[in-house]
Amino acid sequence: MNRWTSAWLPALLLAGGMRAQTNNALLQTMVSQAKATVAEAHPPYRTPFSVDHGKKEWLLDSFRNWRSGFWAGTQWYLFEATGDAFWKQEADKSTRILAELLNKSPHSHDVGFQFTCSFGNALRLAKDPAYAKVMLRAADSLATLFDPKYQSICSWPYRVKTLGWPHHVIVDNMMNLELLFWASKNGGSRRLYDIAVAHARTTMKGHFRPDGSTAHVVWFDPATGQPDSMLTHQGYADGSMWARGQAWAIYGFTVAARETGDPIFLQTARRAADTYLKRLPCDNIPYWDFDDPAIPSAPRDASAAAVVASGLLELATLVKEPAVKLRYRNAALAMLDELSSPRYVKPWMNHAMLQHSTGNKPQGKDIDVPIIYADYYYMEAMIRSGRFAKKVK
Repeated sequence: MNRWTSAWLPALLLAGGMRAQTNNALLQTMVSQAKATVAEAHPPYRTPFSVDHGKKEWLLDSFRNWRSGFWAGTQWYLFEATGDAFWKQEADKSTRILAELLNKSPHSHDVGFQFTCSFGNALRLAKDPAYAKVMLRAADSLATLFDPKYQSICSWPYRVKTLGWPHHVIVDNMMNLELLFWASKNGGSRRLYDIAVAHARTTMKGHFRPDGSTAHVVWFDPATGQPDSMLTHQGYADGSMWARGQAWAIYGFTVAARETGDPIFLQTARRAADTYLKRLPCDNIPYWDFDDPAIPSAPRDASAAAVVASGLLELATLVKEPAVKLRYRNAALAMLDELSSPRYVKPWMNHAMLQHSTGNKPQGKDIDVPIIYADYYYMEAMIRSGRFAKKVK
């Protein structure tokens, strides 16, 4: 042991102990917040999605809403981090309700969000084969939205039918491919894998701008079957970089790289990540859209930060260069530092884990409020980082 180590080791050990204590206290805060949410006695088939300004209780929506899997998934992560059977029981109840979604034809790509976050975590942590059967049914349901002409899954088919939209894809769709990848390797058809790869390649071709930013929506030309127009639905402008859209791209292409081993998907994930990090504010939390002219008075989006933090932690495990691994991991940890600070964790305000997310600003919905998917990806990132140690494996 050299003099430097001898002199500083006690301080380093103390700092590590303080970090562990801080993380333990933070986890207990997350548990308390979630128990307050459970105590709101949600009616059956209703799930939390956001909190109104000045309110403590979550707003509830139908279990058919695209966000319905995040509450179940958050409870599974609480079970993983605490080992408390209470959370396993609550998570199981919230999860099983969602199986009824499969009694109707899918109306959007969000089947992946709904089932991977809920049944996927349930299968991983509880090992019940019944969960796998539901996952396989969900994957087959999602696959019905794939159109071979456009080599992609249509995002909002009801808009095609009711509004006359052409075939279109939103960048969020990348997050739903994990369901198809899983199913293809666990008893489902090889076709599910091929659909996921085709969709990822189509997104890579149609959604990225020369600077590495992504469009929210891409319309396709019915005559050629090729990407035609880059648009936005939830971003500031058609040519702007919507923060959560970029987050979906980072995370989604990281999953595609992990599942296929294809270097082009890894390259794409890194390109999306590097563009995001290059433009990120110094406090590590993005404004809802990087190009909003109201910056620095524009609202932030903690949900985008949580998604990116979780995605970067996995991306760091896939790249080979030690310096890049370290850069991505350190960036993710810096994001978690800020998200875990009193600026975003304010348990006295309401029952959410994180404050200051932005859902759909152009439509005036969920601006600078807690949103359930921010809590979900925050819990995921804290577990992936090791800051919340796993009690269940």
